[in-house]
Amino acid sequence: MRYNRIVAPVALAAALGVLAVDGTQAQTLRGSRGSVERMYGQAKRQDLTFYRTGRGVRSAAAEGELVRLRGNENYRVADASYPYALATTRTFVQRLAAQYRDECGEKLVITSATRPRSVRLRNSVAESVHPSGMAVDIRKPARARCLRWLRQTLLDVEGEGVIDATEEHHPPHFHVAVFPAQYGRYVAARSESGSSKRASSSRRSGGESSGRATYRVRQGDSLWTIARRHGVSVAKIKEANGMRSSNLSIGQRIVIPSR
Repeated sequence: MRYNRIVAPVALAAALGVLAVDGTQAQTLRGSRGSVERMYGQAKRQDLTFYRTGRGVRSAAAEGELVRLRGNENYRVADASYPYALATTRTFVQRLAAQYRDECGEKLVITSATRPRSVRLRNSVAESVHPSGMAVDIRKPARARCLRWLRQTLLDVEGEGVIDATEEHHPPHFHVAVFPAQYGRYVAARSESGSSKRASSSRRSGGESSGRATYRVRQGDSLWTIARRHGVSVAKIKEANGMRSSNLSIGQRIVIPSR
């Protein structure tokens, strides 16, 4: 496994729709020995099973310990011998793919999921978490805009402490390990927050939403983080505001459409 560094400097932040300011620190997705140990440690602490054979993977799927990545309107699975993963990992794929489709108008491509220990790739490491079902490989997008969006989004989610993501070049893909307990709490917290906000908005408006809430852009915002916070798609925000690009500026007010 070769480790590579993704850098998101000020120019990239601007291209992603975030107005950078002086002193902003470059963010990175960095593969390292420490990263491998962190992923492996999470799998061991959460008592995940490392499947040794393909038969073991299929048996785990039959018993409900792993779930199949079947693809949908937002993602597809390509060339994965064992298209199974933990349920939380599938949830991550589904959520990321929906946002990616909104932003880029194309499907996310998953190239690998659970890989038993009996299948060792030349560039893999002994502590790979693929045999546990917590990791997936995502094909790098060919379009530069989509690649920038995916890099930044993985950086954002990794910053929440719920995944570990690495960009690799041979072959070109993103390796993402989803920490089951942490990611489960992360999704639950956002679901509860979204429900509370919608209920509060409904009470203030006498039980009906006007669909014309506004939001003032703050430092560090992007259309994706705003959309996630309000439970709507990037495409809907763009449509409500007549936006042709994803560029934002601090202090700008944008309309948040109803879900």
